[in-house]
Amino acid sequence: MFLQVTQLQVRYAGQPDAAVDGATLGLAAGEIGVLLGPSGCGKTTLLRAVAGLEPVAGGTIHLDGELVSSAGHCVAPEARRIGMVFQDYALFPHLNVGRNVAFGLHALPRAEQAERVAEVLALVDLAGSEPRYPHELSGGQQQRVALARALAPRPRLMLLDEPFSNLDTDLRERLAHEVRAILKRAGATALFVTHDQLEAFAIGDRIGVLHEGRLQQWDTPHALYERPATRFVASFIGRGVFAPARLVQRDHGVVAQTPLGELANPQACAPPPRYPEGACDVLLRPDDVMHDDAAPVRAKIVRKSFRGAEFLYTLELADGLTVLAHVPGHHDHAVGDWIGIRPRVDHVVTFPRG
Repeated sequence: MFLQVTQLQVRYAGQPDAAVDGATLGLAAGEIGVLLGPSGCGKTTLLRAVAGLEPVAGGTIHLDGELVSSAGHCVAPEARRIGMVFQDYALFPHLNVGRNVAFGLHALPRAEQAERVAEVLALVDLAGSEPRYPHELSGGQQQRVALARALAPRPRLMLLDEPFSNLDTDLRERLAHEVRAILKRAGATALFVTHDQLEAFAIGDRIGVLHEGRLQQWDTPHALYERPATRFVASFIGRGVFAPARLVQRDHGVVAQTPLGELANPQACAPPPRYPEGACDVLLRPDDVMHDDAAPVRAKIVRKSFRGAEFLYTLELADGLTVLAHVPGHHDHAVGDWIGIRPRVDHVVTFPRG
């Protein structure tokens, strides 16, 4: 692994609990990782430890095979060859774009500086913008200049801390796709911090979900959604509900009995727990519940949200269980209507009864 974080622990003086407790993750060269979680979960602290801005109390950080952090050992941030992009861009307002991007290139001859500046500005689709000043650029353009400046010295690792938080929602997701493309073209290895799931899924090859200082799961975006390792990951990623279930043995294998019917091939979250008398909970996403007028299970629409091509229905079964369902936009039922529903669950993920 190009970046390897092993059992990392970071503590702040006067705080009883570790800000980061036992985090382990790895990034191969050229991969983009994302640290995702609510405010105060430890994701920025972990990023700062990788940058060398926070000392570690335990565990290790290796960068390209070099030990850069452990308890009592810390390679200085400037010696790690790391590029950083912050949420406020940190551009110098009195310098034009060219001089902003060249800020970390003072050791190069002037001609080589100009060549590298032109190269990275072309990489971020801002070729020829050297004479312009930050106040003449849009927020998205300023962010790309900040990215070009961080890439200019050819860092070993790029760190991005909530870089789009000052932008509106639509621009954030679009810029996340653009930044991913830029980092991939540059062949950069990067670690990105955000609290926004759309950003995380748009940019990340691997995503780590943190909660109260602990890394709950480090996995691909698809695996996080389909096979969450903990209840927190299951509830934090995407939308869904936990339905009570019971595991029973059939001739063809174990099934999960739920209020929506029997679900085949249930998988326990890792590590597999033992369920007393088979009692457990099953995660049901909105795409796991289908509208079917011929289905024997009926549910009342208690809320609906129109999303163009589809509705998101909140449905209540006769026993009081609430589930969510994506329904095609031409099925425009009224709140209070009863409709038929059936499960369509490809990955039946079970958790201890909660």
